Parts: sequence; C-alpha cells; structure tokens
Amino acid sequence: MSEVIFSVFPSENFIDMGLYQFGWEHCDPSHSFGPAARNHYLFHYCLSGTGVLLAQNSRGDSISYQVRSGEGFMLFPHQICTYIADNEIPWEYAWLEFDGLRVKETIELAGLNLDQPIYKARYKDIASEMKDEMLYIVNHKEESPFHLIGHLYLFIDKFVRSATSTQVGQGNRLRDFYIKEAISFIEQNFQNNISVEDVAGSCGLNRSYFGKIFHETTGKSPQEFLISYRMTKAAELLKLTDLSVADIGNAVGYPNQLHFSRAFKNVYKISPRQWRNDNGGGLQRSR
Repeated sequence: MSEVIFSVFPSENFIDMGLYQFGWEHCDPSHSFGPAARNHYLFHYCLSGTGVLLAQNSRGDSISYQVRSGEGFMLFPHQICTYIADNEIPWEYAWLEFDGLRVKETIELAGLNLDQPIYKARYKDIASEMKDEMLYIVNHKEESPFHLIGHLYLFIDKFVRSATSTQVGQGNRLRDFYIKEAISFIEQNFQNNISVEDVAGSCGLNRSYFGKIFHETTGKSPQEFLISYRMTKAAELLKLTDLSVADIGNAVGYPNQLHFSRAFKNVYKISPRQWRNDNGGGLQRSR
C-alpha cells in the first residue's frame, strides 16, 4: 500500500515566497500522477527508488527523464507533466509546492528551467541538508506559518547552493553573485584567522572551483585579494591611528608582527613603519 503524508499550508500572505502544499509518499509500483498542470512551482526530491518524469519542454514537446534516488524534478506553472514510479523499485519522495515574487529568480539561479527540470546535487552534504529541511516541513505541519516559511527559505538556500548549475549554469550573473558574497565575507571577517577554504565555504563552493571563478572575475587569486584587502586596512590604520605596528598587524589578522611586516612589504615595497613616516601617518603627526 502506498504511504502518504499531505498538508495544505494555512496562509497565502507571503508575497516574496509562499508555500501552498507539501508532503511525502512511498509509492506503490507503477503508481502514476497526471497528465496534469500546476498553478505553482512543485519540487519533488527522490529519497529512494526511481521513476520517470514526462514533462513538456519550452517547445511543447514531451520529454522523458529517469529520476533516481538523490535527484529531483521541478514542475513549472502550467506545464503538463506525468510522473510514474518504477515497477520494481518505486520511488519514495518528498515535495513542496511554492511560489512568489522571488521564486522564478531562485529557480534560475539553481539552473532549472522547462528544458532542464532535473535537479542533481553537486554538493552532497548541502543536498542532505536540503532534504532535511523538506522533511522538517512535512513533519511539522502544526507549526506556525512564519515558522514553516523560515524553513522554506532554508530549503531554498540549500537547494540553490547544492545544485549542479553552481558550476556551469548561469554564467556571469551567478559568478557575480558568488564573488559579491565572497567579498562581503572578507570585509566582515578579514581581522579573523580565515582561510580561502572559509571564504569558499561561505559561498557553498569548493576551493578549486571558487579560486577559478574568483581569479577569472577579479584578476586576483582569493589569497591575493585577501592579503591586499588586509594591507589596505592596515595602511588606513597606520595613517589614521597611533597604534603600534604589532597592534595593527593583529587588527588585520596577523598576530605575528614579523609575518605582518613581510606581507605589508610585499604589497607596498616598504615596511609599515617607513610607510607611516612617508605618508604622515599617526595621530601625533596630524595634530
């Protein structure tokens, strides 16, 4: 017998992103739904087993997709679809139906569209967190609408960051998004003992791919950018304060004064102390 959990979201007052219904099902062999069209976006994530999705593409042709455990599929508004559980190993899936002003943009960020409706995770650990958010919503239908919407946003975050298309999908637009996130992380954490892995992790990317797109976009490696940013902040402190060179080094993430002075000289070609003297730095000099 097929097992199903199904719930309707109790509120439609969320404009940017709102839920409509959600659920879970362990299907009977060859169980099917459709052909049918939805009014909103509907995402299924396959927890186990396998099945087939038949979905219209942008030209109106019906395309067949095999969907296995760990993959998912997006149904788009007004798109005619049918999905069928395998006869031997029928799928078990969770689903969320959602819509709103931000949803189309979000799904595009993940690289899904009428011609590419299949979700495949590039980052399995983030995909596992996404699955947990879906099951949390399914199993906590008694929570308040605000509570469930909060978990919908967490799901969306994991959905986008785990998607295959973070590598190849959205070209310069998506790259700009990640570079902006990376620079924001550096601006907020440059004084701490952060690494390139930490910066890449803040974007949900591995170090190798992150380094590649960062260099292609900025012309610098992430490490070069981080050092340059720290040294720019150090130069500001040398000019505007009377802090010691050691204290300034510590303030920009270099607890070892020798390491700080060496890094500063590599950028400015002179020592921090000489730079301060040459640029009229220090509060006492400005009085």
